[in-house]
Amino acid sequence: MPDAGPDRATARKAIALLTGAAGFTEHRPPPSPLPPDGPLGWAGYDAARERASARTGEEESVLYGTGVVGDRACVLLSFEFGFLGGSLGRQTGDRLAAAYELALARRLPLVALVATGGSRMQEGMIALTQLQRVAAASVRLRAAGLPQIAVVRDPTTGGGWATVGAGADVVLALPGAQVGFAGSRVRPPDADPYAYSADGQFEAGQVDAVVPADELTAAVTHWLRALGPHEDLPAAPVPRALSVAGAPVPRALSAGGTESAAGAGTGAGAGTGAGAAKGSGAGTGSGAGTGSGAGTPSASDSGPAVPLPETGREAVARARDPRRPRAEAYLADYFAVRLPLHGDRSGSTDPGLLCGFGLRGDGQPVAYVAQCGTPTRPAGYRAAARTIRLADRLGVPVLTLVDTPGAANDAEAERAGAGAAIADTFAAVAAARVPVTTLVIGEGGSGGALALAAPDNTHVTVDSYFSVIAPELAAAILKRPPSETGATADQLRLRPQDLVDLGFARSIVG
Repeated sequence: MPDAGPDRATARKAIALLTGAAGFTEHRPPPSPLPPDGPLGWAGYDAARERASARTGEEESVLYGTGVVGDRACVLLSFEFGFLGGSLGRQTGDRLAAAYELALARRLPLVALVATGGSRMQEGMIALTQLQRVAAASVRLRAAGLPQIAVVRDPTTGGGWATVGAGADVVLALPGAQVGFAGSRVRPPDADPYAYSADGQFEAGQVDAVVPADELTAAVTHWLRALGPHEDLPAAPVPRALSVAGAPVPRALSAGGTESAAGAGTGAGAGTGAGAAKGSGAGTGSGAGTGSGAGTPSASDSGPAVPLPETGREAVARARDPRRPRAEAYLADYFAVRLPLHGDRSGSTDPGLLCGFGLRGDGQPVAYVAQCGTPTRPAGYRAAARTIRLADRLGVPVLTLVDTPGAANDAEAERAGAGAAIADTFAAVAAARVPVTTLVIGEGGSGGALALAAPDNTHVTVDSYFSVIAPELAAAILKRPPSETGATADQLRLRPQDLVDLGFARSIVG
């Protein structure tokens, strides 16, 4: 078989790429022989299997077992594309089901290294129904709170992509891999090949990161550390406030009106970024950067607290100040390692919303959903709900950063299901059993912002506001002249201190 690099490596080489010297212990399911020439009696099928075995040294198109990636034990399964195109037959299904059951029995995460052309036609419907077996095994693992990571190699198509690949919690792809439900021989002749590539699937929000082979071990290790399994993790700490200049704001005002050191510390600067990157997301790339991972007080903190806004107009102006630190700065300061989740799994992305998992300086994993100051689109809400539900299933606390003038309200957003997407995000937050911590870092624009706010654990910065409606729109609805916008803002009681007085916010950070 071709072996031009790790994306075309054998099943065993793909495993060795991750486990290295730690090694791999292979398991096998109980013997379950096929009838001559398979369940359909397909002439020449036995001979084809024998040739595939002689060529690859494997008994089937999948091998599985236990191994260690970085410092994390896991169950690994790997497809051998050289064995009948990595296709799924009944004995392949036996191995796949056994791999999932092994992960369940040992309470280990499952890492799948996928390279397959889909179901094996020589076994007909018996082969096709293996997809149902895989789906059922995946559901059992999911219900047990155990993570599934897929690394899609070249090629990953058909039912293997639609189950083991796209059905995983996190999907990483090797550069240049062909990825798609339709294989190269069954697509329309004028189909755009980019749509079936790793980069194309990333752009469409179906792949979380495109990871070069030499970064794959580090990326998978970080993901295993972040996803667990975990037991009884504490709530995500409230991020410290950042000033316009990038230095941290030293004090917080609690709901009781007393000053405390919550959220204080030394800062790493505001920073800049462009959202999710195609790289591993393991501490590299825009939107996947490293940071101090701090958020605890430091003896060096000093200086006056930033004053609270005196009027509603001032609060709005400060939240809209382009110099104010945005989500990227807060995330870079909060996490030592960030691992972006990309896309809504429905064909869309929203660059104005960042989500994923991260590791703080002490190693604590936290899932994050962060608005970047733009109107949040339906894809953003769907990605947020996906992230929150995954974190909840895995027992990982959630941090949300609220900063949006509101949900996108253009016609395209309506056609894309804005209302349903916002409703689903409200539901994900409401149903979460893990603690959700919210910090409003800028604009809190109506329901589009509230969908990401924790009902009993929301905090606000001194340069933020939250309102049922923007003051300008409220004045217009009330048929007031623009000169009365400031007075309307005061009436809305949207300042940080108002939000504490109203019981909406627990504290003012900074």
